[in-house]
Amino acid sequence: MSDYYVKKLSVALNLKDASNILDTALKVGQEAEMLPLTVAVLDAGGHLLAMKREDGSGIMRVDIAIGKAWGALGMGISSRTIRDRLANRPAFQSALGSAAQGRFIPVPGGVLICNSNQEVIGAVGISGDASDKDEYCAITAINQCQFTSHPETPIENWSEAGL
Repeated sequence: MSDYYVKKLSVALNLKDASNILDTALKVGQEAEMLPLTVAVLDAGGHLLAMKREDGSGIMRVDIAIGKAWGALGMGISSRTIRDRLANRPAFQSALGSAAQGRFIPVPGGVLICNSNQEVIGAVGISGDASDKDEYCAITAINQCQFTSHPETPIENWSEAGL
């Protein structure tokens, strides 16, 4: 009779923490007076844990946010790093997009979530404003929620650059 009940799976990033990161990212964006954001949090397996789209955020933003996070997880580096490393390799970018079945957006805004051992436990993808601003919200939220982000810091002076 004990085999009747389904065993619970162990999770590295739980729904409560994912929701906290998501809500913190939205708050950071609102405080910085950014355009309406869409935020997606994925677990290490690329499964959607939490997602919110602010009022006024475009309908493609969900797919873009997921694609930024999914691409970061798939490559094991942030979407900013993907953009920078593949800038001169369009054929490889295209191949990755095909392999990812369209879930690959190689611009800033896909940020890895790491635990205290620097193990990747998930990713945040944000879309809605300039990509560097999206990334700023993700990094800030992850770090404020007591996790470590990759990259650890946003690009320098994004707010002063008029992005």
